[in-house]
Amino acid sequence: MSNDSLSKDSLNTLSSLDAGGKTFHYYSLPKAADTLGDLNRLPFSLKVLMENLLRNEDGTTVDRTHIDAMVQWLKDRHSETEIQFRPARVLMQDFTGVPGVVDLAAMREAVKTAGKDPAMINPLSPVDLVIDHSVMVDNFGDASSFKDNVAIEMERNQERYEFLRWGQQAFDNFRVVPPGTGICHQVNLEYLGKTVWQKDQDGKTIAYPDTLVGTDSHTTMINGLGILGWGVGGIEAEAAMLGQPVSMLIPEVVGFKVSGKLREGITATDLVLTVTEMLRKKGVVGKFVEFYGDGLKDMPVADRATIANMAPEYGATCGFFPVDEQTIKYMRLTGREDEQLELVEAYAKAQGLWREPGHEPVYTDKLELDMGEVEASLAGPKRPQDRVALRNMKSSFELLMETAEGPAENREANLESEGGQTAVGIDDSYKHHASQLLEMNGEKSRLDPGAVVIAAITSCTNTSNPSVMMAAGLIAQKAVQKGLKTKPWVKTSLAPGSKVVTDYLKVGGFQDDLDQLGFNLVGYGCTTCIGNSGPLPDAVEKAIDDGNLTVASVLSGNRNFEGRVHPLVKTNWLASPPLVVAYALAGNVRLDLSKDPLGKDKDGNPVYLKDLWPSQQEIAEAVEKVKTDMFRKEYAEVFDGDATWKSIKVPESKVYEWSDKSTYIQHPPFFEGMGEEPDAIEDIKDANILALLGDSVTTDHISPAGSFKPDTPAGKYLQEHGVEPKDFNSYGSRRGNHEVMMRGTFANVRIRNEMLDGVEGGFTKFVPTGEQMAIYDAAMKYQEQGTPLVVIAGKEYGTGSSRDWAAKGTRLLGVKAVVAESYERIHRSNLIGMGVMPLQFPEGTDRKSLKLTGEETISIEGLSGEIKPGQTLKMTVKYQDGSTETCDLKSRIDTANEAVYFKHGGILHYVVREMLRNA
Repeated sequence: MSNDSLSKDSLNTLSSLDAGGKTFHYYSLPKAADTLGDLNRLPFSLKVLMENLLRNEDGTTVDRTHIDAMVQWLKDRHSETEIQFRPARVLMQDFTGVPGVVDLAAMREAVKTAGKDPAMINPLSPVDLVIDHSVMVDNFGDASSFKDNVAIEMERNQERYEFLRWGQQAFDNFRVVPPGTGICHQVNLEYLGKTVWQKDQDGKTIAYPDTLVGTDSHTTMINGLGILGWGVGGIEAEAAMLGQPVSMLIPEVVGFKVSGKLREGITATDLVLTVTEMLRKKGVVGKFVEFYGDGLKDMPVADRATIANMAPEYGATCGFFPVDEQTIKYMRLTGREDEQLELVEAYAKAQGLWREPGHEPVYTDKLELDMGEVEASLAGPKRPQDRVALRNMKSSFELLMETAEGPAENREANLESEGGQTAVGIDDSYKHHASQLLEMNGEKSRLDPGAVVIAAITSCTNTSNPSVMMAAGLIAQKAVQKGLKTKPWVKTSLAPGSKVVTDYLKVGGFQDDLDQLGFNLVGYGCTTCIGNSGPLPDAVEKAIDDGNLTVASVLSGNRNFEGRVHPLVKTNWLASPPLVVAYALAGNVRLDLSKDPLGKDKDGNPVYLKDLWPSQQEIAEAVEKVKTDMFRKEYAEVFDGDATWKSIKVPESKVYEWSDKSTYIQHPPFFEGMGEEPDAIEDIKDANILALLGDSVTTDHISPAGSFKPDTPAGKYLQEHGVEPKDFNSYGSRRGNHEVMMRGTFANVRIRNEMLDGVEGGFTKFVPTGEQMAIYDAAMKYQEQGTPLVVIAGKEYGTGSSRDWAAKGTRLLGVKAVVAESYERIHRSNLIGMGVMPLQFPEGTDRKSLKLTGEETISIEGLSGEIKPGQTLKMTVKYQDGSTETCDLKSRIDTANEAVYFKHGGILHYVVREMLRNA
């Protein structure tokens, strides 16, 4: 239906309410219940979906059968019904936003080529793009770090930012938050999110739940404010912008009951790592998670947002918290207008969306946590769900070392001290045969296994939460008072998600102490959490290389996948901001901070974590200093940018003027030669295997975001185009150039292709000659020969970020299908959105049972007929000796809409064809 037309409203639910001196109309769930029966025990998140259906009932994409299916869900607690969800708005960050705007520009070009008005390609829903992924920690540890890093960012990304400024003027409903302002999810939480949205239609002001999709998997953070939203691939978000509904099955909803309170000394970070571990064990992929129970009464929105933020890490589509007094309290603190607060409360209460004490909705499944049982924790070394209790960190790391090295006949030869440490022996206890002498700034020391080489207070997950940020400040204050210093090999950084954090750390009197420990402001952006940790000092990098040392990063982020934080750092530990400071002081993770000293004071006495850790009372008093005026001041100029941003020259054209000389923005080939009708789909015959991969292959493995070296295919391409290695920037920043991104597909330094023995990195065997070469180079050779390709993988394929280039790159390499044991939700959808078929092995069959080496050829039958959701296809494996084996595969095209998109070669091709057809 059109965005501007009223619903058919077959249940006569249109009602009105007064709030803030104004009359609003809305589609009433209680009125729908008069006909449908009691809806009050629907999960809150499904009530939001139900309202979406009532408001968008058009008789075609939404009709009574979809509405009735929501009622039936109450009885069955699950559903096979596909619905069309229309979010109120779209949120983007620049790594995914730039390629999104490139696609829109390419679609305008395609429409122009077809002789139509290119302006028909334009967002119909409000879109906010926040530039937060580009700043890198090039400089750290001094007062000029922020200014210097922003200057480097602007210089590096001039072409990208010119392009975004063009998009800002070329498209309606499209706003850009400039660099150096904040992280998209924190800006969304503190400013953009309204909880209840409104728009004028046919002379009425319609109120409805604020909902969104975002091009970043942590879009779920906004669920903490009672706003339903989740991450989708850039391709799906672009379609949503252009008026396409988001196709989805009515989800199962897992209820997570919280009771009790956190104990003294336990943080929201410890809570979220515990919740993540529990939900991963439960298995919630593709499901909604909704939090309920009396434990919510005193849980502030900042804590809720921390938990909601990590929904991708526990595997859920969202982690939803209903609206209640805490929602209103947070919105008031962050400077939302009184009229908006009145509307939120009145609307939520009228719709049954307000959390009442003791109310327990119907859920598909449940689990429960007494928050009093949560203990101090970290997660690592390479998965966010692998929680390690603080007291077990030493033993956990040393077990890792033993596993990596094999059992030593005499462990004393490797680890000179295994027992508890004394203050005198703090440094010697870490000594190991691989330890390397280190000299930095004229000071001699030693780099040992377990050394913390990165300590980063980073990421919206935690920097949006004043309690953990103030706790970090209090620890820094006490450490400075005792004369403690950060170890010289630790790269420290502070990168908050909004400028408000700087305001309250200064007012609290903590920023100076953080600065003394090296936690100077380095930027307002994602930095270390997304791999923009920047280079380590040369001496540290050399010591790691020379000793092949297993070192550590400790970061207050949400992701710690292999190769993500820094290529040389093999173990990465998620932790609360105060623990980040503590580990920077200790300098190594091979200690038990619950009982071992982390350093010595100025008099040589041992200092323990308990000596520095603030009480809940101290934290509460510090948090009281966070004031509404801080939010109003910073967000009054959120779209302005600095003088450099404002001075960027913008061409005023509706169609982008592509430049062959640009190495950041290139016209992608997705719409080249696109006919009015899609080509017929053919079976896959005699395809080669491009990569044979194991379990938990992440979108970071498939399409890394971080830095790359000169001898990689992407590095060679840029050098051929006059770019020096120092100016490579990152894969993420180059996502507007398909030439770089194709070469970066499957190029993570830690990916392991089982076609090669013991080789790490983006390599494969080119089967016709048996040569080992870069995956990109092999794919191009196969394309020259006209050979189709497939990728074979294990469980949880595509876990991690909502990274559309993991699907785009796969398609451009010539991969026709991926065959895996299971998929993570967003990547499966992205593959379909790019015309790549996701197929799933049946239970009991996998690459190992088929004895695949990668040298076989693969044929898949059943694609040339009608494409239907969930259909069974036949795969034939032809081995090198000529023998064959067949097995059934399940198509993971899960909905009828996805089948249509796949037939068209992708969702954007479908959208362009539909627009041209209706023009």
